[in-house]
Amino acid sequence: MSRISLVLCGALAASPVFAHEFWLEAPEYQVQPGVEMTTDIKNGELFVGTSLAYFPNRTERFDLTFEGITVPVAGRMGDTPALRIISPPRDGLLIVAHEATASSLTYKDWETFVGFTEHKDFKTAVTDHRAAGYPEDKVRERYTRHSKALIAIGDGRGSDQALGLETELTALTNPYDADFNDVMEVALTYEGAPRKDVQIEVYEKTPEKEVTVTVYRSDDMGHLTFPVVPGMTYLVDSVVLRPAPDVDETETSPQWESLWASLTFAVPE
Repeated sequence: MSRISLVLCGALAASPVFAHEFWLEAPEYQVQPGVEMTTDIKNGELFVGTSLAYFPNRTERFDLTFEGITVPVAGRMGDTPALRIISPPRDGLLIVAHEATASSLTYKDWETFVGFTEHKDFKTAVTDHRAAGYPEDKVRERYTRHSKALIAIGDGRGSDQALGLETELTALTNPYDADFNDVMEVALTYEGAPRKDVQIEVYEKTPEKEVTVTVYRSDDMGHLTFPVVPGMTYLVDSVVLRPAPDVDETETSPQWESLWASLTFAVPE
């Protein structure tokens, strides 16, 4: 497992090689049973982004899992924060899951696409693009976002679980457990199978909103184990890039499809 740590500033966030992340962000990751709680859908970089309103036509899936039972979020069009509920009446671990409908983009230039493939460690994408005869001046991509957040209700006891997202990060340890030892383990899957030896980025945010990004690789089981620090908030992120299954000769057809998995949580002090 390799690890590279980068302390990133706002100037780097503007660089074309850095892609926009998508995540679920709770103002509080520990709440008491039976109180109002909210969660935002965020789009941005380095844990700084825009809070997106809830719209059914932009949402493929939005649900809550508690004590092994999954229920859809009964959101109202335009809600910001996207999630506003009364927390469950008992202690436990609440899993919030969101899947956005597919969106499309056309890269502004070839260098931006190349920078994206390098940043996300897609080693053969440029060669594959050229081998397929795709144009370099109009690189088109479809993308989907698959996000989860872990929120402690009371003592937060319980376990994360795989929810069947096409690509998914599942926590194998619970950062809210009383005996948590500040070592987090997650499993990364794609179409239900482990993603082995692929890049996973971990964003660590201090209470002062300073962000450190550490780049890791999953092991041969698709797992990643990494240290965490009490008082910090974390975003774990990984991306799949694959040839678009429906590519054709039309000018609007995407050549590529990316699937983004994210998981957010906090570590109590």
